[in-house]
Amino acid sequence: MSHVALSERDPRLAEHGRKTLAEELRLQLADEIVRGVLAPGAALDETELAERFKVSRTPVREAIRQLAASGLIEARPHRGAVVARPDEERLVGMFEAMGELEALCAGLAAERMLPAERSALEATHERLRTLIHVGDPQSHHEVNEAFHGIIYAGAHNDYLAEMAVATRARVQPVRRAQFRNLGRLAKSYAEHDRVVEAILRGDRPAAAAAMHSHILTVREEYEAYIQSL
Repeated sequence: MSHVALSERDPRLAEHGRKTLAEELRLQLADEIVRGVLAPGAALDETELAERFKVSRTPVREAIRQLAASGLIEARPHRGAVVARPDEERLVGMFEAMGELEALCAGLAAERMLPAERSALEATHERLRTLIHVGDPQSHHEVNEAFHGIIYAGAHNDYLAEMAVATRARVQPVRRAQFRNLGRLAKSYAEHDRVVEAILRGDRPAAAAAMHSHILTVREEYEAYIQSL
């Protein structure tokens, strides 16, 4: 278990401030929870975490708040936070909602994307292809988020995009975990490819179906990862 300060791991963190530190801390803790390093019921003490990662308690508090929104921890008033016990029904519900929201975004994007947005989608999709061979999971995660964000924006429905972003954030730790499966990056790219092709030819039903199938596979891959632990 590393005790290196988060800002020392990536100098950019010091430039971006507290929000970035909270995000990085959230990802670190989420990864440990999903991998079982932090077991269900384990207490998360703000002071201990701040000392471990050499940060103030403010980003720790924000990271815990975000993890609670994802359902990975239980924040108990006046008693601190603990790692939550898996709630299969809640997880199924979040994936169900995410699948429908992202499918709707992809379908609308097929009809509404502007030429510049289509070009950005293609360029980001190509960037994901190159990252498969680089072995940089953090960069892949960031570009993957951008890929989906371009589709949300391309739907040209701000309210829908807000809901999609919020739901995606809650499922994010689970989505990251499934990329640990052997060959998953390449499979994910192939799933994205079907989404991109449908959007570029303006085929709303096909784009929606391809995206819905992609999200369903993400859930299946996560379940396979958990079973392999």
